[in-house]
Parts: sequence; C-alpha cells; structure tokens
Amino acid sequence: MASYSIDDAIRELTPVLGKAPAGAVSGEWTATSMQAGHSSRTGGYRDAEGNYVPEASRHPLHIISDIVEKLGASGMPRFNKVVIQWKKPKFPFMRGEITLETSYDRTIVPRGPDDPIYETAAAARRVFWQSRGTVQEDFAAERGTANIHAQTKWFGPHRRILAIHTPGRLILATDGLSTPWAGISEPENGVECELFMEFNAATLDAAGIENWANLLINIGDLVADGYRVARDVEKHGAILFCRLTEDYRPMTRIMLSRDPGRIDGLPFGPVPLIRATPIAETEIDGQDLSDDWGAAAARNALTKRGMEID
Repeated sequence: MASYSIDDAIRELTPVLGKAPAGAVSGEWTATSMQAGHSSRTGGYRDAEGNYVPEASRHPLHIISDIVEKLGASGMPRFNKVVIQWKKPKFPFMRGEITLETSYDRTIVPRGPDDPIYETAAAARRVFWQSRGTVQEDFAAERGTANIHAQTKWFGPHRRILAIHTPGRLILATDGLSTPWAGISEPENGVECELFMEFNAATLDAAGIENWANLLINIGDLVADGYRVARDVEKHGAILFCRLTEDYRPMTRIMLSRDPGRIDGLPFGPVPLIRATPIAETEIDGQDLSDDWGAAAARNALTKRGMEID
C-alpha cells in the first residue's frame, strides 16, 4: 500500500481517542498483528485513580485494528505488537497527547506447524505408557487432519488414541490433549490432562476396541472444548461428564474421575491422568444430581464399584 507511517496513524487516532468518556485522564491499548490466524486488541481509558472507565462503544478497538493492519502493510520494520497511549490535554479545546510504539516481542510469537515441541510431548506420553505396559505401534484411532497452523479439534496436531496392553487388561488413552496448542505462545500443555479407559482384554475384539477408541476421541473433543474439565475433576474427585447414545446400552453415561497417575517430561510440567468410566443409569438411581457435575452421585458410583479416588 501507499506509505503509511506512525505519524499518519497518530493523526488518524487523534479525533477518535479524543472522544474520551467523562472522567478519563489517560488510556492505553495493546494490539498484536495477525499471527497464525489470530490477532488481539485490549485496553481502555483510565481515571485519575487508575481504574478503567466504561465506554459507550468499542470503536477505539476497531480503529486500532485497522491501523495495525495498515502499519503492517506499509513496509516498516517487522513488528508484532503495538502499544498506544493517550493523555488528556491539560487545557480545554486542546488535543490529547498520543504516542504509538511498535515492537517485535518474541514471547508472543505463536508456535508454528513444525515446532518440535509437539513431538517432545508425544514422546513423553509414550515413555509414560511404556512404563505401564506394551504400547501398540499403530494408533487405536486417529482422526482429523490438522489445518495450516497444525490445529485439530484438540488445538494441537495430535488427536489420537494409544492402545496399551498389560496382562489381561487393555488401556485406551488419549494422545494429544496435553500437546501444547499450536498457533499460540502460551506455556501450557494443551488442556493439561490426558484421559484413559481400562478394559478386560478378553471382552474386546478388534471392532470393540475401535468402537471404544472412537468414543474416547469424542470425549476428548468435549474435554478440549470445555478446557477446564481437568480442574473440575481435581476439585470434585469424580464427575458425571456426558451421556452415551443407545449404542452403548446398558451404559448410559461417562464418568470422569481423578487418578494418581501423572505424565512427566512434558514441555511445561506434568499433567494428571483422568479415568473415563462408562456407567449404567442404575448405578446412580435415586441419587441427587443437583450439585455441580453430579459429583456426589459420581463418587458414590465409584465407591459401589470398589474404586477409590486418590
């Protein structure tokens, strides 16, 4: 585009930011340029005590977005962060003071699609499960092609199920909920957990394994979408998480419960395991389901099964 400078941006901002709400004496806004399909705009006006002053509209944020885009297309030195500050004029009918600074902040650069951190997380999970049994080489289920930013429904590139064989038992475990999210910079291991289901190996054939593995992916989708599910399981010990379709009768619900297992070696610290257990409606008949997540009924169902919460 035609040359567009910081001075041009300030001239464009002056009449807009000058329409400050009553009581505002200063303002600061931070915006990021488009990175991995995402940009942000935050900030607002403050009063003399430093408190935010309510605004009638979010118009300043919209024009700031336009200005960041124009600056990015102007050919000026590379940046990914813009900070705009406004000060109320000392005298009426004068213009407020506006400053605009651009910078390149490496700490907010989103992880790219080929970041090695994803495979570091996958390797840590495999090491953990190898300590529990024999990890099947191929995945019990794998779904969803990642987008150009390496994001699946679990927000990272991995959306799959591991099968772990132990004497007489089969464990199916999600492999990807704890992969750091792609396209962002936050130091988090995804949704900070992994799920698993445990079965009597003699009761499952290949079709049964595939069926439960695909269900576990669907449960993982709900956990990824809920984001703070791990926190709620930690708080309550056990929760009634979701209902099952009639295909799984007599089982009608999935219960999530706390497990003592922790996966170490992940990029941003250990994450907990969460056990997913299918239960029948008869196991919670007569129980009060009015508390958060039906937690009391879930804990009671675990007790009836002789399963303890760590």
